[in-house]
Amino acid sequence: MQAYKRTDISKDQVVPIAEKMRKAGVGLVMIHGYLNEEGKMDISWDYAVEPVIESYHVVGEDTLPTISGIYDEAAAWPERELNEIYGTVFEGLDMSKRLFLPEEMLETQGKGHIMVTPLEELRAKNIKEG
Repeated sequence: MQAYKRTDISKDQVVPIAEKMRKAGVGLVMIHGYLNEEGKMDISWDYAVEPVIESYHVVGEDTLPTISGIYDEAAAWPERELNEIYGTVFEGLDMSKRLFLPEEMLETQGKGHIMVTPLEELRAKNIKEG
């Protein structure tokens, strides 16, 4: 099992850390995001710094710099996902097209925040229709 090291950073540190990691030949494992217990966005950039995964977290920010110019699609795809799901803006990232949702959903549902039907509702609907 690989060890995990969490470090909280400011959004101004995201790009310099990515540049340092890329220059050292360190791979970007993933960019994650979730709402923490306080309802704040927690975005993390995870790097494979053997023998650990170093995870750098920015908490409570809705706008962050992109690192897609440093890590290409390895960064662009998860950044676009976080934009589509949570509405997080990555400055400098081309977000002109949606990944998963129809383009018109942006107009009807607002920016980000996928509307999810609870599983119980889907089961109840299927039982009634089945």
